[in-house]
Amino acid sequence: MSSIKLDLTNVEISEKSQQILDLTKKGMGFVPNMYLGMAGNTSTLDSYTYVYDSFRKNSDFTSVEQEVVLLSVSYVNNCEYCMAAHSFVADKMSKVPTEITNALREGKELPNSKLNALSNFTKIMVEKRGWASQEDLDLFLKAGYSETHVLAVITGIAIKTLSNYSNHSTKPELDDTFSERKWTKG
Repeated sequence: MSSIKLDLTNVEISEKSQQILDLTKKGMGFVPNMYLGMAGNTSTLDSYTYVYDSFRKNSDFTSVEQEVVLLSVSYVNNCEYCMAAHSFVADKMSKVPTEITNALREGKELPNSKLNALSNFTKIMVEKRGWASQEDLDLFLKAGYSETHVLAVITGIAIKTLSNYSNHSTKPELDDTFSERKWTKG
């Protein structure tokens, strides 16, 4: 798939963006290349980090469920950077079982029916641009989720769509940290 490539080499990083990058480095030990691309516009980086943090703290999903949402969106949007990064986060930080992460990376059914329903609903919401059918919703609810989880899925979609689209345009080099989980849609 071909797309534009933004040249942000001469863009001055705002003070606010620099603060976010500094906090990121302090928290993670490095600044992901994706963040450097987003720093070209403060509203992009600030929005992403704020909503990402809120999703992690307030979505009412477990860390495993959060990764299922984020990886499902990135799979549909074909974002190689986010698939690699969140596969790493899923494996190393969120303790997602490898068979779950691998199934998400391969676009296959998940071996856990509740997580599979979450992934399917997330993908449907992305593919149908939020216009899920009542049947789609009923299957999601039947799996053990609630109406409030629908809103959390929408938040996850917003976060990953922002980063996926930004990555499509800025084409960040995959960080060495994430390289063991490099991904290309098969």
